[in-house]
Amino acid sequence: MTGLSTLLIVVGLFLAGGVYSFSKQKMPRSLIVLLAIASAMCLVAGILRIQGIWE
Repeated sequence: MTGLSTLLIVVGLFLAGGVYSFSKQKMPRSLIVLLAIASAMCLVAGILRIQGIWE
């Protein structure tokens, strides 16, 4: 299942880039917070799957 782990990490990094871009464009803070939470969740899930803690 490393493919799913890699996908989760890539999506998490993509969302993190969106957080950076949206904060530069002065988008609404609620949208930035939602993207940051989604990014953190994807990154954590991908890392936990790689380590075999969460299957």
